Amino acid sequence: DDSGGIINTDLLASAIKEATASITPTGLKDKDVYLILPPESFQFMRAEVPADIAPTAVSSFVMDKARQAVSKDLENYVFDYLIQDNEQHKQIIFYAFDKEALKSFQEVLSLVDLSISNILPGALAYFKLFEKTLRKEKREYILYILYGENQTTGYLFDSFGPIDNKRWHEEQETNTSIEKLLKSKVTEYAANGIKLNRLILSGECSENVRQDTFTKNVGVWTNPLKRIIPQFYQDYLKIFILPSNKTLPLLTYDVCIGAFIFVLESKTFSLLKKKFPGFSTSSLPKGAISLPVKEIVIFISSFALSFLTFIALSNFDVGKLPPLPLLAKPTATPTPVPPTPTPTISVNKKELKIKVLNGSGMRGKATEVKDLLTEKGYGEILTGNADNFDYATTEIQVKKEKKHIANAIKTDLKEQVESPKVTDLDDDAASDAVIIFGSDFK
Repeated sequence: DDSGGIINTDLLASAIKEATASITPTGLKDKDVYLILPPESFQFMRAEVPADIAPTAVSSFVMDKARQAVSKDLENYVFDYLIQDNEQHKQIIFYAFDKEALKSFQEVLSLVDLSISNILPGALAYFKLFEKTLRKEKREYILYILYGENQTTGYLFDSFGPIDNKRWHEEQETNTSIEKLLKSKVTEYAANGIKLNRLILSGECSENVRQDTFTKNVGVWTNPLKRIIPQFYQDYLKIFILPSNKTLPLLTYDVCIGAFIFVLESKTFSLLKKKFPGFSTSSLPKGAISLPVKEIVIFISSFALSFLTFIALSNFDVGKLPPLPLLAKPTATPTPVPPTPTPTISVNKKELKIKVLNGSGMRGKATEVKDLLTEKGYGEILTGNADNFDYATTEIQVKKEKKHIANAIKTDLKEQVESPKVTDLDDDAASDAVIIFGSDFK
């Protein structure tokens, strides 16, 4: 239902049974599953940890906050929390799940001979898919978009994780483009004091979206998920064993992949830390389960498929890196201490957002510059035209606090332009740097 609960136990069990049988007709060997549920199924809380609180007092602090925000009687829930931090702040992300709802799901799964190993909020799975692209020193607002054929769904995050336990759905009208829909959402968020820094675009219909034109039309920097996962999670993708003629449908099973990675990287988070008492399969009705109408099966199939990802991989172990051998400590010969050099600030080129603008009017030149920067290791590059084609001198625009980026770009382009002009970029700009190449660019 609208709150994430179960309306009809037998109907849902039948749908799961048919969906699993269509994929694994010989039956599932592993009967323990992970339950991935939508945000409205949970009670949710966000709270900032005071800077002066002792580590031993954090747990008590969380419980006090949860009793105020969720329920005075937490005995009616299973719950757990994450502590997300950056250089300046620590945030608590707390989830609670009603025990009566847990009984209902246990009942459904027992009808198809399955049991719940753990429960995971889908929002945490989505967040895990792009978490590594975030900058710890900066708080950003991110809108995760599921672009479907007939419906678009949005989840709001910041650099710490989910903002709340809500999501929105919009039916796609044939005469309304997704760019127009999202542009109106961007305006709506801005009116409520939330300036979106970027969009993460997923869903089956996002496969052929062009990043540059989409970003331009929506007005917010857009990262296609299909580019993020192979770049940041390639080692995890290798665990999935597929036939040689098959590829993993990342945009279809994004929540399953995200949940799989979350479980491996956040092993301490578990809503079911303690064995939950009070449920017995003996109280369930016996007999065959009638199959539902086909439309219901199709609707629930994705729900059941969430389990299968974990069932198939539950016996895998990502493994650990081998320990480094101990190194002998040779006796060092005293040498004069040289002057301490000025430290060079490292630049992670793959995470920079670069915009290349044609200021010379030469056709095809922007693409050449983009290819050159790609060879140099820069990850996200958009191209376009400058406000005019009369630029005699190439200009590099960077934000005031990131002048070191300009130095890196100048070094990488030294063979193409000798003395580019460096100017300030607006702090609110979506890009980290803008390169306007002029007639002096070789």
